[in-house]
Amino acid sequence: MTDARPLGADEATFIAAVRSGDTARFAHITERHRRELHVHCYRMLANYEDAQDMTQETFLRAWNKRESFKGHAALRTWLYRIATNVCLDFLEKRNDRTPVTFELPDSDSEVVYLQPYPDRMLPEDPQESVVARETIELAFIVAVQHLPPRQRAVFILRDVLGWPASKAADALELSVASVTSALQRARVTMRERLPDRRLDWRSPATHELSHDERGVVKSYIDAHERNDLDGLTSLLRDDLRFAMLPDPGTVIRTAKDAVDGWVSGGLFQRGSDDWRGIATTANRMPAAALYLRTPDDPEYRLFAIAVLHIVDGKIAELTGFDATDKPWLGLPPTL
Repeated sequence: MTDARPLGADEATFIAAVRSGDTARFAHITERHRRELHVHCYRMLANYEDAQDMTQETFLRAWNKRESFKGHAALRTWLYRIATNVCLDFLEKRNDRTPVTFELPDSDSEVVYLQPYPDRMLPEDPQESVVARETIELAFIVAVQHLPPRQRAVFILRDVLGWPASKAADALELSVASVTSALQRARVTMRERLPDRRLDWRSPATHELSHDERGVVKSYIDAHERNDLDGLTSLLRDDLRFAMLPDPGTVIRTAKDAVDGWVSGGLFQRGSDDWRGIATTANRMPAAALYLRTPDDPEYRLFAIAVLHIVDGKIAELTGFDATDKPWLGLPPTL
């Protein structure tokens, strides 16, 4: 696999480290790519913890394959190739990493293994395509999961990272014609799954939340803290899409059914009505970290994180995640 480029400083330093067996220098050079490789694995797998494991496996494979690196490709390209194939190997072995269809009125499917991605772990360079908001939002990540694994890899390498067909084909050991065909099929699926979202991943992307988004998050938290169900309902679109993960079969398609379900499940009832919240972000989306204090507990304990998709000042999609025992979210466990 070649990039038709002269040997760069990183590549020369890497080769020198390999020849000398300098593990510290090897780690220093490769470590700078960890965050973007982690995002890449997350896009492939939709699960933060799986992505952590596969990123670590990428570095182990890179060390084991270090002698095969000759500098014909950029070091970054070589690492992405390894990471992509690590994820494909993982998916080949797991039969629980595909969307599941439940008995729902519209035959929708859920990605029950989906986890949020803490923005603090994103690469720091805001110009990198790997951190574009449109390609890290939950709807995008879920849509990608509906692609077969190799098609998924082609789509991410070609349309998200902007690799030429020949480079993607080399990384996946496919023909250029196979890559082109897989990309065309992937684009059809993505258009079906994201009909109301922008689909040009390579044009300038947004990164910051809007003023309206921040305002809705504040109102959402305030409604919880006041146990104001009417106020909470007023923030939701009538055709709200709600899911609570990792619980299966929780997709709800109306605001009324969502609120009724929360109440019938015991929330906002005595003993589960003392809330505090923190405005935050995940997947470059507005989010609220919700804390609940039970009557016999002096502290508010992290309960869930609600990631919101807001359209015209209303919550159109609400994806709730169990936030307990997940220190990687970077949220305080108690208030």
